[in-house]
Amino acid sequence: MPWIAARAFYKLTDLKRIMSELQRMAATKRILVADPIHAQGRDLLSARTGLSVDVATGLDEAALKQRIGNYDALIVRSKTRVTAPIIAAGNRLKVIGRAGIGVDNIDVEAATERGIVVFNTPDENATTTAELALGHLLSLSRHLPQADRSVRKGEWKPKNFVGAELAGKTIGVIGFGTIGRIVTRRCLAFRMRVLAYDPYVVPEVVHETGAEPADLDTLLAQADFVTLHCPLNEATTNLINALRLSQMKAGARLINCARGGLVDETALVEALRSGHVAGAAFDVYAKEPPSTSPLFEFDSVVLTPHLGASTEEAQQAVSLKIAENIASFLETGAAQSAVNLPRIPVDQVVRARPYQQLARALGHLLSALMPGPITEFEVALFGRVAEIDPRPITAGALAGLLGERLAVPVNDVNAGTLARRQGIEVREIRTEEAHDYVSLIELRGKAAQSSTSVAGTLLGERHPRLVRIDDYHVEAVPEGCLIFTRHEDRPGVVGSLGSILSRENINISRMQVGVAEGRLEAIALIGVSAPILPSALEEVQAIPGVRQAIQIQL
Repeated sequence: MPWIAARAFYKLTDLKRIMSELQRMAATKRILVADPIHAQGRDLLSARTGLSVDVATGLDEAALKQRIGNYDALIVRSKTRVTAPIIAAGNRLKVIGRAGIGVDNIDVEAATERGIVVFNTPDENATTTAELALGHLLSLSRHLPQADRSVRKGEWKPKNFVGAELAGKTIGVIGFGTIGRIVTRRCLAFRMRVLAYDPYVVPEVVHETGAEPADLDTLLAQADFVTLHCPLNEATTNLINALRLSQMKAGARLINCARGGLVDETALVEALRSGHVAGAAFDVYAKEPPSTSPLFEFDSVVLTPHLGASTEEAQQAVSLKIAENIASFLETGAAQSAVNLPRIPVDQVVRARPYQQLARALGHLLSALMPGPITEFEVALFGRVAEIDPRPITAGALAGLLGERLAVPVNDVNAGTLARRQGIEVREIRTEEAHDYVSLIELRGKAAQSSTSVAGTLLGERHPRLVRIDDYHVEAVPEGCLIFTRHEDRPGVVGSLGSILSRENINISRMQVGVAEGRLEAIALIGVSAPILPSALEEVQAIPGVRQAIQIQL
């Protein structure tokens, strides 16, 4: 019965074919593109052997959660929110890519907990954003939008649009990161004088570009144009307020292509009405879209709808970059531009994690204690912690130090690069010799004229403690909202501070006072139930005997 044997052969052949196909499908890495990216990015992924790409845009959370379990990688832009439930549903998910700079639409913490790598593309749209600022600069100096509208109405009134040459004028660049430096180089090509202000960049870095470092007051007083390129955070919200606008040179013009909220728009309207500020150009707004903004009434104001990254080149660049990162990671495990992946052995990661968290809190604290530029940063590990790979600890310390200083997201992978870009020299010291504690981490920051150190340890290898600030010994939990003071070591100072907090209905959860031998000055670290208002903090600073008072959110 040869036909029976033949049938069995074909069944076996079909089974082998099916098994082979299943193995191929299992080996194929599947990528879901949930937001539109440039075709060249999709083509790059599709051309790679072993990668399969599906495009499904406009999915809501429920739909994406239902679908994500079938994919190894997810690519988004700014529209799709990758929440913790979506991440939890990604049983196969290994990597999330954000085609752009911000990752605020991705729950990075949830991804990290599940071992999912997160990528972004922090520099690919920097040139595009810088060029938009320059476009606004030219529009303001030559009244281009107004002239265009006039001609379209059939008018021919060139005398109404007499402008000003950029050559010989002064522009103030506030924020000296990647975009600020590109703007600087372009303005120098216009033969402009460039003043640069960034409290976290050392003067040598500014000088290298050909710009002049300046404090904010000097920049505002001398600049014919002011352009903003800094992050939006607690320190920069309404950075350009009524006072700062009044400090600007009469007739100056303001450009904001960075973040809505950097400018007090109500105060700007008053400055425009008075004529003190001659014009402004905005691409970003406190509320977007600004449907009823009073800025609309001014012909001297140029407005664009958040076009910073909206060029064909930028769209292509971010798409290609994220596609390259995703493909490289899926094929080789390489993690360029990873937001959350330290490249050390797993056992070292586990051992380092609690010390890394301690170092991050110490770095954040040191940043608050040293608000100006830092030129040197030293990470010293003493005792048992010196046995651990120092890289994640140093990265955590730098992430804490730089997190509030930069516009780009700072993470364990890019912290070292960003520190070098800021002109910070980083050093590591390790010794198994114990310094009063089984393990001790000490961070020391150096500036041009001063240095500050903070040190901490773990109790029971788990519970972080701050144990020293400079020569002052304390034992404080580095978490939550803290008020730090340096004050004369005399009665009444802490009591006055407590009275202010009581009046503000703020509870004190912890209080540590530190003294140093031979010094007439003391420090205090006070854990409070809620942040105090700036006006109340000013009262604390005005207490007789208080030399420094700052609020820190850890």
